[in-house]
Amino acid sequence: MIEVNGLTKRYGEKFAIKDVGFKIGEGEIVGLLGPNGAGKSTTMNIMTGYLSATSGTVTVNGFDIREKPIEAKMNIGYLPELPPLYPDMTVKAYLDFIFDLKQVKANREEHISKICKLVKIEAVYPRLIKNLSKGFRQRVGIAQALIGTPPILILDEPTVGLDPKQIVDIRDLIANLGRRHTILVSSHILHEIQAVCNRIIIINQGEIVADGKRDDIIRKATEDARFTVRVIGPRDEVAKTLVRIGGVDKIVDDGVRESGSNDFIVIPKAKTDVRREVFERLAERKWPIVSMVGSQLTLEDVFLRLTETDETE
Repeated sequence: MIEVNGLTKRYGEKFAIKDVGFKIGEGEIVGLLGPNGAGKSTTMNIMTGYLSATSGTVTVNGFDIREKPIEAKMNIGYLPELPPLYPDMTVKAYLDFIFDLKQVKANREEHISKICKLVKIEAVYPRLIKNLSKGFRQRVGIAQALIGTPPILILDEPTVGLDPKQIVDIRDLIANLGRRHTILVSSHILHEIQAVCNRIIIINQGEIVADGKRDDIIRKATEDARFTVRVIGPRDEVAKTLVRIGGVDKIVDDGVRESGSNDFIVIPKAKTDVRREVFERLAERKWPIVSMVGSQLTLEDVFLRLTETDETE
């Protein structure tokens, strides 16, 4: 449904994004996650035809956004980070204006009424946009994106500046819209992406650093992660035995969490699985292993690792 290949945007010698590429299939809800300034908005602006790329292509439902912009844009509903609202218009006048701008062929009253009901803005329909709360303005912004019933929605930071209740409301709305639309939503707030998206693309310094389902991204990042072993045995002797195992980089004494045992964090060398040897060495000495638990990273841990930058850069 959406195919992005080799997308690059350069300003002089500086790259806003570099060789960005991904595909989004029909019915997916995909999160574009990255710190501020990572290139999320640049990518979305190019995908929607608001900005031209230095190189690369974007294809929407088979239409190249550069070669056939009108046909491509007819398939997209876009909510920029700052919703394109006219504050001195009423919600009704604004949505009528968008309806005419998009040259929608459906019955005006039925079409707009259905969208207002979907995004729950019927109560503010006759009011001036400038008198609405931030949450309702976001809803009006999403409503304009839905005019014309495009199969694809691209939402840039849809919950920015909202209070906790408004965030939950918009999150629920996006999840509901995902039943009928393919959605790409960007954010720098990790738990917002986790809450609504079934796939995550992480971008940092203009480049894609991870792409996949949440659990797959975590599994890949924690492939060589540490684990904690709880052993009944003399602390110093157990520590010496563990650190001498080939493939173990280092161990950390994690104290006593259960009476009569000692916890040790075992940190293996890269691409080394030492669990079997840890078991065999301790079993040889008749030191019972009470538990051996992998210390899997959270998505937040993975995100921070992937987006760490040298402060001197």
